[in-house]
Order: sequence, then C-alpha cells, then structure tokens
Amino acid sequence: MKVTRSIHLGAWILISLNIFMAFGSIWIFTRMTPAIETIIIRNGKSQFACEKMLSALAKISSDIELTGLKKIFESSLDEARKNITEKQEPEIIGQIESYYGYAFSGDKSAVLHTVAAIENLSRINRNAMVKADMKAKELGNGGAWAIVFMASSIFIAGLLFMRKAKHSIFRPLEEIHSVLISRSTGDYLRRCTGPDMPQDIKLIFNGINDLLDNTGR
Repeated sequence: MKVTRSIHLGAWILISLNIFMAFGSIWIFTRMTPAIETIIIRNGKSQFACEKMLSALAKISSDIELTGLKKIFESSLDEARKNITEKQEPEIIGQIESYYGYAFSGDKSAVLHTVAAIENLSRINRNAMVKADMKAKELGNGGAWAIVFMASSIFIAGLLFMRKAKHSIFRPLEEIHSVLISRSTGDYLRRCTGPDMPQDIKLIFNGINDLLDNTGR
C-alpha cells in the first residue's frame, strides 16, 4: 500500500536524521579537541618552561649552587626549544641562548636581555593560547548552532510525519472505530466517509461499506 510505504519512508527519514545529528555532534566535538589540546599541552608547556627559566635567573644571587641553577635553566630552555609552536619562537630562543651564559657569569646587562627574551617567549605563547581558546569557542558556538539547526530539521520533519500519519492512519482508524461503535448501538446507516482521504484508505472504506451493506441487521 502507498500509505504504508510513505509512513515507512517517513519513519526512516526521521531515524536517518537522528543518526546524522548524532554523528554530526561527534564530529563537532572531535574538532574542538585539538584546539583545547594545544592550549593545555603545547603552549602551556612552553609557559611552564619560561617560568622555570625566570625562576633560575632570579636565584642567581642567592646561596643556591650556580651550576645547579644553570642546569635547571638549560633543561627548561631545551623543553622550550623542543616545543616550538609559533614562527617567532626560534629567533627569541636564539636570543636566550646568546645571553644566558653571560647572565650566569654575573653580567647584569645579559640578565636583563635574557629576562626580556623570556618574557617575549612567554607573551607569544600566551597570545597563542588566547587564539587557540577563541578558536575552540568559535568551533563550540558553530557546533551548537549546527546542532540547533539539525534538531530543528528533525522537529519539522517530525511534525510533517505526524501530520501525514494523522491524515493517513489516525483519522481513518477513528472513522472506522466510530462506524463500528455506531453499528453496535443500532445505527445501521452509518458508513465510512472522509474528505481528501488517500486512495488506499478510500479502497478500505469502500470495502468496509460493502461489507456493512451486505450484512443484515
């Protein structure tokens, strides 16, 4: 029957739309993950390396062994060197490498230059983190609106499906039920009728009406 086929088709469309929305949501959130990972792991690691280098420089005049501080500084510098994410970083890391040896030898001017370079490195990574955060937010906002659009599409499709089901199934069933109730209460003239019914439903109504016409009281 055409009605049955159209109802099945509508049901499968709704199922397909729901599956599409589910996979679309997964795709959106997996796109957000790399941006968030950049914030937490890559740029955050460089920021931490900058903090350790500044801490080592700040302790030069203390009672802590200079060799140990220099090793901590060099280890942190190596971490920053291995974690380059922005195009400006190699030049600034080169500046740090040029000055830090003199800084640990007691050259105050070299200390100032080294601190300034580390601050620039930290600022670059901080700005990169802000950009990555904005990108993640943009992806999140775009994803939210995409999900709203998909949900709205499913809602509209559901309304259309219910309208089709009401016209093709529910109203005909109500009409058949009403005719049978009328028949059981003594109204032998009531017949199945309905405006703008699908052709398949009209055939069913005609079959029921023929049965009623051929059935005695």
